[in-house]
Formats: sequence, structure tokens, C-alpha cells
Amino acid sequence: MFSCVKPYEDQNYSALKRACLRRKVLFEDPNFPATDDSLYYKGTPGPTVRWKRPKDICEDPRLFVDGISSHDLHQGQVGNCWFVAACSSLASRESLWQKVIPDWKEQEWDPEKPSAYAGIFHFHFWRFGEWVDVVIDDRLPTVNNQLIYCHSNSRSEFWCALVEKAYAKLAGCYQALDGGNTADALVDFTGGVSEPIDLTEGGFANDEAKRNQLFERVLKVHSRGGLISASIKAVTAADMEARLACGLVKGHAYAITDVRKVRLGHGLLAFFKSEKLDMIRLRNPWGEREWNGPWSDTSEEWQKVSKSEREKMGVTVQDDGEFWMTFEDVCRYFTDIIKCRVINTSYLSIHKTWEEARLRGAWTRHEDPRKNRSGGCINHKDTFFQNPQYIFDVKKPEDEVLICIQQRPKQSTRRDGKGENLAIGFDIYKVEENREYRMHGLQHRAASSIYINSRSVFLRTDQPEGRYVIIPTTFEPGHTGEFLLRVFTDVPSNCRELRLDEPPRSCWSSLCGYPQQVTQVHILGATGLKDSSTGANSYVIIKCEGDKVRSAVQKGTSTPEYNVKGIFYRKKPGQPITVQIWNHRVLKDEFLGQVHLKADPDDLQALHTLHLQDRSSRQPSDLPGTVAVCVFSSTSLTAV
Repeated sequence: MFSCVKPYEDQNYSALKRACLRRKVLFEDPNFPATDDSLYYKGTPGPTVRWKRPKDICEDPRLFVDGISSHDLHQGQVGNCWFVAACSSLASRESLWQKVIPDWKEQEWDPEKPSAYAGIFHFHFWRFGEWVDVVIDDRLPTVNNQLIYCHSNSRSEFWCALVEKAYAKLAGCYQALDGGNTADALVDFTGGVSEPIDLTEGGFANDEAKRNQLFERVLKVHSRGGLISASIKAVTAADMEARLACGLVKGHAYAITDVRKVRLGHGLLAFFKSEKLDMIRLRNPWGEREWNGPWSDTSEEWQKVSKSEREKMGVTVQDDGEFWMTFEDVCRYFTDIIKCRVINTSYLSIHKTWEEARLRGAWTRHEDPRKNRSGGCINHKDTFFQNPQYIFDVKKPEDEVLICIQQRPKQSTRRDGKGENLAIGFDIYKVEENREYRMHGLQHRAASSIYINSRSVFLRTDQPEGRYVIIPTTFEPGHTGEFLLRVFTDVPSNCRELRLDEPPRSCWSSLCGYPQQVTQVHILGATGLKDSSTGANSYVIIKCEGDKVRSAVQKGTSTPEYNVKGIFYRKKPGQPITVQIWNHRVLKDEFLGQVHLKADPDDLQALHTLHLQDRSSRQPSDLPGTVAVCVFSSTSLTAV
């Protein structure tokens, strides 16, 4: 995961630290100076901010005091509860925070060797497909000798303030962290993929089956090392940070720090009774103000749980901002959950591994429609297919596919102003099994994402075996920008970009011929096949000029639905296309019949139902069954 970490802005931590120690000076970062430009991208500062080093704020500064914990964090003055919630989640995962805070023992203050301290730190974040090493100095913004942004419970603990400074450097300034997105921070800490879930729209509060299914997915993400957060949408500015009667705060990101099924009852009774409650532990980044409903810290419901179970769950009665809720109440009171899957691509893992395809692309403008790659969404039918296109295969009968598209993060600086995201999204189309060139016409849309002006858009979908094309787009045509496409499947998907519109011409084209016509053949299904008592296990093969497309076997039916497509670039349009149906057998497959298709561009009848025939070349006779075929042909090779 961290085999290659790139120095951010070419600042090498080790070299800079050595230089400071040699010159006996504390590091001052020229790329993120202790000035207002590092605080704000617009507006004027309020109270006079003074940048101070930790040794000027307290006597005995430390990176960690008594280890790292989600209880360490307090939000400060900037509206970055989303970032603090992500840090709370991070603090609960040792394997993850040790990657974000590398060599933490080496970075820790050593009171016995003050001369070894150089006022320099570095942190790792995942940005746009690669890990970057961000170097900072230790000067932090204060007012009245108090840290004004993220800070710890302990006055002498500085890990969260320093991580936040490095993250602010990436964003351009501290103000750029105001009102950001927990999903983005979780991805930047892990290199994972964030899946936002709208609890209200999904109706999880009132649908027990859906809720149970979601809880199992949340539990799975948590148990496999993922990070999760929850929030309540604030609709108006007045709603922001408004406290509800139940103690929860609107417009505020809560870290989910534990997910478990809690056993009810005491002693042996609890062991033999199968009653368990789906429970979630949350944390308010303010470090106080908790839920006061059922299962809150002092509620009587805890009497239903044995003392040993309570101890195992770490139940406390302090107003420390951490509390338990049933998952049903979470779905009732919260509006959104963000699950960040930490993607495991290691074959040595005991958990499910994913195959990841990662491709960089760009929406670019060009006067020539064939070279333009910024066509906008499907609303713009004339230009939609001018967008970048990526093909991938699902190789199992059905597979769970995770797709994420991320635009390059924009910095907010005083010089350039606030970095605004484009509205982006993508559509997925099921295409011909042998497609190798770009799409030019609509096919069956298998799935589509939402369009939103967030940094990344995610979709989880289950798809049957076959070939698919992803078309990532901006909402409006003509918008330009870079993006990163990530596709996760159970088995390798051979995901790649489609660059060519049609077969390329070469020096051999004049000798060997060049396609005159393109034909798309769609075999819908067959009826009345010759079958045994259990039905035929049939499949279909489409043959054209040495090219072949084969469907999956349809088991135990004399009326199979193949729903398989092939596309053929034909050098000899006079030669018919052959469609054969076979019965799959253990020793030798049995021929059930075939049809020949002329596939003439002048044939305007799209759907043909044809009788199967034998393979006699002189006078073919009919065999049992018919096959339903849709055929489209054109002399324009970019018609399909």
C-alpha cells in the first residue's frame, strides 16, 4: 500500500531534517508560511492570530499523551467537524493511523535529547491515486495562547493539530477545510473508497429487512478495518450545528467507533437466549453533548445487559461525546452514513480480496467531434458519446462491482480563490461480448451514478456476466478536468480505455481488405428446442468471418433467454453470419440447429424469428425450435 510515497512539492523530510539539525535551527516551511495566506483564501482575519511552536504553548509537548484515541479530539473554530470525525475514526484503527503518521516514534519529542528536535513533521495522505508525503513545520495558529483549530483534550498533545496542518497545506489553507466532506478525508487517510448512504431516501427506519441488510454491510466494513461516519443533514444555515431535543447536533459529522451485536440478559440466560441488539457507538467531535435517548450513557436500558458485556463494550457515564445507539435509532435520527471500505487487494488476506483497476483520464475540449472528450451527460445526446469510454468484463455469473470516479482535488488559495468541483457522474452500459471500439449509439444501461459536484462519485452494483462500458462525464458539455477511475471486482476485469472509433487502417488494409460494413447481432432467445426430460442445457454461437461470440449455458430449459450480443466489422458483407445453437453435454456437445443472417443494411425489419435448420449445404431442412434475433447493419462503421 505504501511501497511508493511521493514527496509533496518535492520536499524531502529526511534531507530537510538533517539540514536543520546540522545548522541547529528549527524548520520554517517556505511552502506553507506562518502568515494569513496559510489561514484564509478570502476575507480578512478576525482576532490577531499568532503562530506558535508547541514548546511556546506548553512545557512538555508530545505527539501522543497516553497513546492515541478517538477521545483526543476537539474541533476548534473552523467548521471542520467532518475532518475531526474522520480523525476520530482514524484514531480507532492502529494499522491506519500508523500509515498516516509514519515513523511516529522517531517523530515524537524526546525530552532527553532536545537537540534532536528540528520542528519538522511529515504525514502521508492518499491523493488522486498516489500516496504523498507532506512536510510541515510545527508552528500552529493560536489566539490567547490557545490552539484555534483542531486540538487535543490534553494541552500537551499535538498529533491532531499537526495532522490538520498538513491536511490544510494540501487543501491550500485552513479556511479551505471549512464545510468539507468526511467521505473525502476518509479516502485521503486510507486510499479506500467511500460509499455515501442516504438513510432517509432509502427508507431504512421503517423497513426492517433493508435495515438488517444495511447493518450487516456496516458491520462487515467495520470488522474489515473500514472507517464509518454518520450525520444529520442541515437544510438551512440556521439548522447548522443546531442541537435537537434528543441531544444530537444537525449538520455535524459523528465518527462511528464501534459496531456490534449486543447480547441481552444476564449470566447463562444471556448465553442461551439468542436475543441480540444491533448497536452502534458514535462520537461527537466536540467531545461533549451526547444522545439522551434509549441506550444513552445513564439510561435504564443498560440494566438489560450484563456487567461483563458492558465492560466489553466500554460503556461509560461521562459526557465525553461518545455514546451507544440502536441501529434502528441511528436510521431514524441520522440522515446519512458514509462507509469507507479499506480495499484489500492482498491474496494473503483471510478476508475477501478485490481486484482493482485504476485508470487516469481527462475531459478535454476539441473542435473535431472525434477528438472531443467533454460531451456532458446523457441529456446532451449529440455529444454524450464524445466522452472518455472504458471497457471492463464481469467474468462470473454475477459479481459485485464497485466503481469510483474522482476528480483532481482543487486547492483554495488567495491567488486563485476557492477551488470548485465540477458536477460529475457516470453511466454503465452492457455491450457486445466482443466490442473493442468506442460506442456511438445507446445500448442497455446497466446502472448509473448520481451527478454531484463532489470530489468523488461512488456506485456499488451487482451485474451479470458480460462486457460493459463506463462513460464518465461532467454534467455540462465543454467542461474540462482530470479524473481517476477505480473499478473493483472479484476477479480481474481487464478494464481499459477505448480510444479508437473503428478498426485502424494499416499498410496491409489494401491487400487484406478493410471492413465495408458493421453489423450488430443480438440473440434474444429461443423456443421449442429439442430437449430431454430435464430440458436442454443450450448455448448460442455467433460466427462471422472467423470471429466468434458465445453465450453462457442456459440450463434445463427448452425456451432459453440468451440475451447475448456481438459486433462484427465485415470485409465480405456478401457472406452470411451464422448463428448456431448447441446442447452442452458431458462428453460431446450436441448440435441443435442454426440459421444464416444476410444482415443487409437495407433490411429495415429489426426483429427476426427464424426456424432452426440442419447443417446440410444443399437443401437444409427444419429442426425443432426458433430463434429470435435483432440485427442492425450499416455501411458507416461508427453507427453502433
